[in-house]
Amino acid sequence: MNHRDVLSLSAILALGLALLPSDAVSQQKSLKEQIVGSWTYASADTVAPDGKRTPTFGPNPSGLTIFGSDGRYVSFVVRADVPKFAANSRTAGTPEENKAVVQGGIATFGRYTVNEADHTLTLNIERSSYPNWNGIEQKRPMTLAGDELTYTVPVASGGGGRGEVVLKRVK
Repeated sequence: MNHRDVLSLSAILALGLALLPSDAVSQQKSLKEQIVGSWTYASADTVAPDGKRTPTFGPNPSGLTIFGSDGRYVSFVVRADVPKFAANSRTAGTPEENKAVVQGGIATFGRYTVNEADHTLTLNIERSSYPNWNGIEQKRPMTLAGDELTYTVPVASGGGGRGEVVLKRVK
């Protein structure tokens, strides 16, 4: 192969690399960069110490968690079957209706960090619809596989064990 052939091949290779999507050439994104965006709930289970699993918000929880690139998050999940209030006013619910709402969902917001080394998501919960979580920090082991994010809540908000949540990326 002569000098001219080597130069031609080098130019073709350089052009080919330049035309590749930037993700193909660049380094893999960090875990924090990968979780940024909107996620829907696939499941949310309470796992008892004996291993028994109970769907915390029913078999088809409806919810959304958003992780911002600025380190802030908001999360809301609710049972799909929470009944409507007969009075058509959220401030005039019966004791049974109010109980169904409180037991049927949870919302939190605050700041989050991701520890790349130990694959944990730490939520600094500023406020929650479950007031016992206001102002606390929760370190949650997490895994990320493609468009599925799974994490463990150390102590489930409903008691009785730990929580396991599976989220799917919104496309």
